[in-house]
Amino acid sequence: MIKRRNQGGILCGLLLTAILLSGCSGGAKIPAAAIAREAKAIIPANAQPAIAPIDKTKLRVTIAATGDIMLGSDYPEDRLPDDDGAAFLAGVTAELQSADIVFGNLEGVLMDGGEPEKTCNNPKACYLFRTPSRYAAHLASAGFDVMSLANNHAVDFGEAGRDASMRALQAAGILHSGREGDVALWSRGDLRYALIAFSPTRGSHDLLDYEKYLPQIAELAAANDIVIVSFHGGAEGADGGERIGFGMEHAYGEKRGDVVAFAHAMIDAGADLVIGHGPHIPRAIEIYQDRAIAYSLGNFATYYGISVSDTKGYAPVLRVELDGTGKLIGGSVESYIQVRPGGPQADTRQRAWKMISELSRLDFPDAKIRLYPDGRFDAGNGEAL
Repeated sequence: MIKRRNQGGILCGLLLTAILLSGCSGGAKIPAAAIAREAKAIIPANAQPAIAPIDKTKLRVTIAATGDIMLGSDYPEDRLPDDDGAAFLAGVTAELQSADIVFGNLEGVLMDGGEPEKTCNNPKACYLFRTPSRYAAHLASAGFDVMSLANNHAVDFGEAGRDASMRALQAAGILHSGREGDVALWSRGDLRYALIAFSPTRGSHDLLDYEKYLPQIAELAAANDIVIVSFHGGAEGADGGERIGFGMEHAYGEKRGDVVAFAHAMIDAGADLVIGHGPHIPRAIEIYQDRAIAYSLGNFATYYGISVSDTKGYAPVLRVELDGTGKLIGGSVESYIQVRPGGPQADTRQRAWKMISELSRLDFPDAKIRLYPDGRFDAGNGEAL
């Protein structure tokens, strides 16, 4: 269920803004998302008439996002860190904790016991991940606020496994989205947030049928200041994971979505930030309608079972600064790298950023984005780089 705030103020603000915008447009149709975003900047923080309206364009929030996380597995045999994972995220904790909101994609389940739905014939090459539920505390200690449970490994142990993950995250104070109908909603300071996660995986918000969710995105945008969309999709491995396909992509014979069409549609409907994962390597970033899109943040903290060789070991941390209406002020990609058996460590060679910036130029040569050598990016003066 979506929480609504100050409905009367929202309705009046939206109506007034729509009238003003339509009057200035010479009869041109104004997109609903544009009207909602304009209204966000003038909506009071609460319904008390004595409280002066807050100019939300002056507010700032920093969001950090990572790719795939799997801190170890005890199925079918014990493949857990020697210190039970206590220090696995130590090399990146300061980075994460410096942001206002931290997001990650949880691969596998947080579950004690239980059997998988799929058969694992070779224990030495078993891609079914079951992490003890106590590891949720490590995620919380590192700074994570909200996680995606929309990916293929989230249901390695069926919906019972996803249930267990949801309970473990909730007990650790971490929000989640993934299963159909599961939307993370929270408030912090003067702002309201929503996050909804998509995947081709059964039982999740369906990446392959995303158009049916566009009204829900618009509703979330009307009820919240900042809407974040996560997706698990795109080609990977031998199917060409580095470059964006600009059409339906596939991996291992399965449809993995038209990720550009998806991301643009989400933003057109009212989303403010789109975060991708799934290809197991970093992909391009894009600025679209003053909103940031990261098409894949690769592998971030994967102790076992997921290759971290070469570019699969690049572990970027995306940082974006938004105003209180969700508009991008600027961002950066902080480069980390996985070197087993340790967790992500700072990469002074900035390999993740070099890869992302090069792919961004190749995949979006006409995009309005500035890419700086030190890892920063912004919309600059609007000239294509």
